[in-house]
Amino acid sequence: MRNSRIAGVGHYVPERVVSNKDLEKLMDTSDEWIRERTGIVERRYFQEGIDTTSNMGAQAARKAIKAAGIEASDLDMIVFATLSPDYFFPGSGVLLQRELGIKEIPALDIRNQCSGFVYALSIADQFIKTGMYNHVLVVGSEIHSSGLDFSTRGRGVSVIFGDGAGAVVLSPSESNDKGILSTHLHADGEFAEELAVLDPGSNKNARLTHEMLDSESIYPQMNGNLVFKHAVSRFPEVIQEALQKNGYQASDIDMLVPHQANLRITSYIQQKMGLPADKVMSNIHKYGNTTAASVPIALSEAVEEGRIKDGDLVCLAAFGSGFTWASALIRW
Repeated sequence: MRNSRIAGVGHYVPERVVSNKDLEKLMDTSDEWIRERTGIVERRYFQEGIDTTSNMGAQAARKAIKAAGIEASDLDMIVFATLSPDYFFPGSGVLLQRELGIKEIPALDIRNQCSGFVYALSIADQFIKTGMYNHVLVVGSEIHSSGLDFSTRGRGVSVIFGDGAGAVVLSPSESNDKGILSTHLHADGEFAEELAVLDPGSNKNARLTHEMLDSESIYPQMNGNLVFKHAVSRFPEVIQEALQKNGYQASDIDMLVPHQANLRITSYIQQKMGLPADKVMSNIHKYGNTTAASVPIALSEAVEEGRIKDGDLVCLAAFGSGFTWASALIRW
């Protein structure tokens, strides 16, 4: 089977910058507290009437398509990863398709939260490997800011998340030695409610009630200590899985692009893998945690900054709600 390669990358973040100082005005928190616990300095929030999950994805997609040297009409499939779709249904994939002005190609929506982009990349990779499609657009896009609790009660979660989008175009590789070497996907539903938005859901007679609003169950809930404990275990584990599958060691990695969950987690992974700081991409200080968008945004910036070069060994890794975790090893 042929390999797929990342032919083009792109990202988009809203213009509205929200600093830690801005959040101090909304809740009992401080710039120092947020920086110390997360490494975040600022994040981007969408602007109502300007940004949507699908059109942010389209902005990132247009850059990726241009970088790949193709037209939108050349795409054979869209795989869209998000936990914040524009509508309850239909999914954002078809809305992105409409934004790009293309018709009839399949648009697949997936819900794997922070691991969503790597899951989506793996799906697209299989379609190219089998020869079914030649150009697949993979997008991660999120709007968190419209669903956060900006009271002091919600500060532990709300200071972390931001909005943005990233995209790649996957195309067949001209060499079996280059492209996506392997992908590795895992999940453990035992801890599903430890990082979740529980309401509204279809398992209630009414999907949205006053009780839900009053109890604030419509906002993200996170058992931070448990999530951290599992993240620092699963990240190195899934990275090693990818390396061992392909006969490499951590020292062979030229660039590790982890999900931007928390700077402390990224720093732990860096130390655990024995990698120098310049071989680990981190931009959480600028954007916060953008869930399914974080890996493609970080990847796009790394390429843009010249930190990923032809022939480099690049590893993508993610861990998040579900719990889900995943990795992809790529020869650039």
